[in-house]
Amino acid sequence: MEHTILLLEDDADLIDGLMYSLNREGYIVDVVQTVKTAYVRLETRSYSLLLLDVTLPDGNGVDVCRRGREQGSRTPIIFLTAMDDEVNVIRGLDSGADDYLPKPFDNREFIARVRALTRRGGEYTPTALAAGNVILDCSTFELKCGGACIRLG
Repeated sequence: MEHTILLLEDDADLIDGLMYSLNREGYIVDVVQTVKTAYVRLETRSYSLLLLDVTLPDGNGVDVCRRGREQGSRTPIIFLTAMDDEVNVIRGLDSGADDYLPKPFDNREFIARVRALTRRGGEYTPTALAAGNVILDCSTFELKCGGACIRLG
């Protein structure tokens, strides 16, 4: 089974290392470096697993996690972050994450955690479909194009 992973991370060296390890294990990795780009991808693509950094230039991964769970996503989520104090670990897990792995981490342990969560399934199914600048929100039945919005049904 082919698994596609969304990696939200802004550290280029870490991205390179994770890409190498995940690709070697047969995973397809979609890398984004901003929260804004992550939201766009999550609206239009399906993923087997989300790997989220907590601290990013335009926001944080905890908000991405929380928003996905509020929208009904069951996609497994692992936080990869240097914020390893108890308060942040609890905050991350309580936001809906399945795992929390402090940086730096052992690559073998990381891959084992990825394998464990991708075995479970729970793939993210977007509630919105997009084609160019046209977006259909299947949960609200709204069709958006540019600044216009029409409610269907």
